[in-house]
Amino acid sequence: MDSSVSQTPCNSSSLFNTRRAWVGLVCIALLCWSWHSYGELSSAREIMEKADELQRQVATSTFTKSRLSSCKFGKKGKKVVCTETPRLKVMESVSLQTGDNYKDSKNVSILLEPASERGIGMLTYSYDDDTRDTESWLYLSALGKVKRMASGTGEDREPVAIFGSEFTTEDMETGKTDEYEYQIVQEGKWGNRQVWVIDARPKPQRLKKTDYSKLLFWIDKQWLIPLKVQTYDKREDLFKRITFKDIVQINGLWLARDATVFNMKSQRLSNMKTTEIAMGVEVDPEFLTQRTLSDFAFREKELARLRTLIQ
Repeated sequence: MDSSVSQTPCNSSSLFNTRRAWVGLVCIALLCWSWHSYGELSSAREIMEKADELQRQVATSTFTKSRLSSCKFGKKGKKVVCTETPRLKVMESVSLQTGDNYKDSKNVSILLEPASERGIGMLTYSYDDDTRDTESWLYLSALGKVKRMASGTGEDREPVAIFGSEFTTEDMETGKTDEYEYQIVQEGKWGNRQVWVIDARPKPQRLKKTDYSKLLFWIDKQWLIPLKVQTYDKREDLFKRITFKDIVQINGLWLARDATVFNMKSQRLSNMKTTEIAMGVEVDPEFLTQRTLSDFAFREKELARLRTLIQ
């Protein structure tokens, strides 16, 4: 595990000896409670709503540093490998959940590397309102301008890619459970984990602004987070496969620090690894605005403060 990530797994040797037994018992109690509670979930909608709620809790007032790599991929034997040198980017991000039940979200990400792209930033707003599209703005430091990105998807619009990767703003959304119909299609063991496989179909309003005709989620029954997601195009051909690894518990919440999306149409993959994270940080609402993209001094002062919160 990365020592820069604050976490409290039940077997952690980093706990103070005087508190080890107490914290261990609390961890066991929480795990037993969560297993019992999640096992009580009976419908696909209940499962997805609870999973979405927990993801939103993870993203509430969070500061992260991540490595994003992208490449063309192919198979070598039975392994999927990059067939070219990956393009690497390092970024810092701040996310904030807002609105009723914290279903709206705001996120700003700033590139640190490569040096030629340092300062490029992206701001995204997502709403729990099926009449409003996700809004995104991109700041190109070389031009010194903020550009409004096309929002949503559909025949005359393109999904907004995260810094040219295979991840899009749609892939990162939460709080949209009301826009889908859900059905459990399978449950059992996947790898060494017990999961539900849930089919999600966009409702008519959502279908107008998405490239996906359906999604399949592999939801871990204990952690209640997705371990894999498959998206399908309008012909119901496999479009993307997204896998989640390096699952850790931080502040009582489970999250994946490693996500990889395989785009089956472009034959490209992108991997995002969270190397540092601070959760429950105090965030100035003004920081989640276009000012952060273009005001270097304002941005760096706040980022310097947030960096000190990493343990």
